[in-house]
Amino acid sequence: MENTQILQELKVIKKDLDYIKEHMIDVDIILTHEEETELEESLKELEEGKTFSFDIIKKDRKDV
Repeated sequence: MENTQILQELKVIKKDLDYIKEHMIDVDIILTHEEETELEESLKELEEGKTFSFDIIKKDRKDV
C-alpha cells in the first residue's frame, strides 16, 4: 500500500514539474535596465546607418 501511495505522489510531482517547465521564464530573455538602454541605443544607431556589417569588420581586420 505504501509503495502505491509513493508512486501516486511521484506522478503528481512529475505533473507539477512538467507544468513548471512549460511555464518557466527563460532568464536569458530578461534584460536589465542597462542592457535595455544599450539595446535601444544600438537599434537607433542601426536605424541611422551608423553601424558596419560583420563582413566589413572582418575585411578591415585582415588588412591590419
